[in-house]
Amino acid sequence: MKHTGPLAGVRVVDLTAMVMGPYCTQVMADMGADVIKVEIPSGDNTRYISVGPEPGMGGVFVNVNRGKRSVVLDLRTDDDKQVLRDLIKTADVFIHSMRATAIAKLGFDYDAVAAINPSIIYTNCYGYGRGGPDANLTAYDDTIQAECGLPFAQELLTGEPSYVGTIVADKVAGMTALYATTMALFHRERTGEGQEVEVAMFETMAAFMLVEHAGGAMFTPPLGPAAYHRAVSPNRKPYRTKDGHISALVYNDKQWNAFVGAVAPEWAGEHFATLEQRAARINEVYSLLGQTFAERTTQEWLDLLRSLDVPAAPVRSLDELFDNPHLEAVDFFEEVESPYGTVRFPGPPTWFSRTPGRIDSAAPRLGENTEEVKAQLRSAEGTWS
Repeated sequence: MKHTGPLAGVRVVDLTAMVMGPYCTQVMADMGADVIKVEIPSGDNTRYISVGPEPGMGGVFVNVNRGKRSVVLDLRTDDDKQVLRDLIKTADVFIHSMRATAIAKLGFDYDAVAAINPSIIYTNCYGYGRGGPDANLTAYDDTIQAECGLPFAQELLTGEPSYVGTIVADKVAGMTALYATTMALFHRERTGEGQEVEVAMFETMAAFMLVEHAGGAMFTPPLGPAAYHRAVSPNRKPYRTKDGHISALVYNDKQWNAFVGAVAPEWAGEHFATLEQRAARINEVYSLLGQTFAERTTQEWLDLLRSLDVPAAPVRSLDELFDNPHLEAVDFFEEVESPYGTVRFPGPPTWFSRTPGRIDSAAPRLGENTEEVKAQLRSAEGTWS
């Protein structure tokens, strides 16, 4: 495969599994990096958790491992450990999602890897940071959502503690691992120094949740609880219309005045005239807006609100994204041919004028590239295609 994009020429040895680490390296592959996915003989468990065109090629796996090469190594054997050491010599990045004790036992902790390649960027993807008492706990998206306060926030919003309907902790932590790794690469470009990087799901999601929810609890003494009241207002939800639902946010004073001028609801008055006044009574505001939105159809509201430049959107299903006119117009989806059929991927959401990313290939079958990579390591030229 011919790699293009801002990370073309960067080689990544990827020992991650499930979603957090693979999502990070998926973006790196889309942006041109040569990602060598090292799998155990039974393969990444994510191969088997969702529907796919053939066994071991489930949809989640295929999506987050596109553009990579799969090499099967049994790191309990000396021969395969040596293959990994040879790979490390050629790499810019080494990234893994094992516990610290497990990777050290195999002989591939940072000190060991840096001894092979001192300029390498070594990224640890953990559930909990090594410096805390929970360092050795097993972590998955659901448990990290619970730890970081997401179900608590959902309970404030809906009355019941619940997870959000996406694996947000895995993906946010994966994006954090991406920016941390590329920042370390940027530092190396300036100084030549490799370094070790640690990204933990719990710490990542604690920081993510506290962006807005830290609120008054940040201050000494605290000025209020750790919760952003607008985000967890029980009446913050899509509004029911005559024939469905709509999402709308009549937020700043310009939008509010335009809405009130066009709709003239009886309940509007000076007590809601400013954003500060509305923010103090936001749950009441949402309730009153909900009564008004029930009076017209979804399309009637969309036409009116968009004419007023008030943010509004229909409530779409996930399936509808695949036929969305805007996504079609911006060529969001990329069709890639593979041995297991045509795959329509959601493409990179970023755009570069000079070094655009792209999906080079579909996800590899288990061990598909093992012999190819070993042959390249043996070649005198060390050529990588």
